[in-house]
Amino acid sequence: MTGRKIVAHPLTREGFAPFGAVIDKEGGESYPINGGKARRFHARAKTDVLDGAVVLNIFEGAPYLFPLKLELVERHPHGSQAFMPLTLAPFLVVVAEDTPDGPGEPRAFVTHSGQGVSYNRNTWHGVLMPIEEVQDFLVVDYGGDQKNLEEFRFEQPWEIHLPGMTV
Repeated sequence: MTGRKIVAHPLTREGFAPFGAVIDKEGGESYPINGGKARRFHARAKTDVLDGAVVLNIFEGAPYLFPLKLELVERHPHGSQAFMPLTLAPFLVVVAEDTPDGPGEPRAFVTHSGQGVSYNRNTWHGVLMPIEEVQDFLVVDYGGDQKNLEEFRFEQPWEIHLPGMTV
């Protein structure tokens, strides 16, 4: 599998920008609400749907073993999709640019505590990939009637390593 190895990098707003938004409390607008007892971190990501509704879901994901064999990515043509963890554990985020032949070379990121992501509509991405433990996520998703899932299987899998793993 020479040349098909990827090392995941820490998730940053700048590195992830071509694929969507990082959801966390860093940067951006914030202000006190509820008589000063709470703080609103405003507009961390936007939802983009072509038609239909937006729905909120809870997903439960089992942890993956590493190095991970990435064989499949997916995208959602009718609506963006956001994942916000309900625990403090990190998770792996995999994305790829669209090319005429399907998804390009994947890029991998590891979140830190308190980070979630919002994938742009039609962005190739990996499935839900908790790292250390079973993890729940609040998921903002397309709720319309159109099929909102396209999958792509790589002819040869990519091997993803976490930071600090021997490649």
